[in-house]
Amino acid sequence: MFRGANAINLDNKGRLTIPTRYRQSLMDDCQGQLVCTVDNRQACLLLYPLPEWEEIELKLSKFSTMNPDERRIQRLLIGYATEVDMDKSGRVLVAPTLRQYAGLEKEIMLVGQRNRFEIWQEDTWNAQVAEDLSVEKAGQYEQTERLQDFSL
Repeated sequence: MFRGANAINLDNKGRLTIPTRYRQSLMDDCQGQLVCTVDNRQACLLLYPLPEWEEIELKLSKFSTMNPDERRIQRLLIGYATEVDMDKSGRVLVAPTLRQYAGLEKEIMLVGQRNRFEIWQEDTWNAQVAEDLSVEKAGQYEQTERLQDFSL
């Protein structure tokens, strides 16, 4: 399980280094084989261990290619999906097209989201967090049943 926000840097080749605390789990669960794709709702990337991605891909395979909305999601998520291998040093190469999509430069955020990571340009992440906090503070979100039952 991945959790926490980690400030890291892309090197000059476009590689990010997975924080040490996640590496052994990734080696045990997927031998360091990952899939990186776009988030179709926000300007960030999604990084999945291969077995987790295969579950997503199975769900996507059930979408209709005749439904324009379902086809659009398939096109984006599968079209951008790139297999990457974590090297001995824990580095993962992020493809140029993916870096461009998310506006990734040097300073990025790797954010654990249970079964995947989100990869954000640091200033975009900070703006998103500020927006999320302002919506939360103002109570301007849809009160679904799950949210009504949630407490810390």
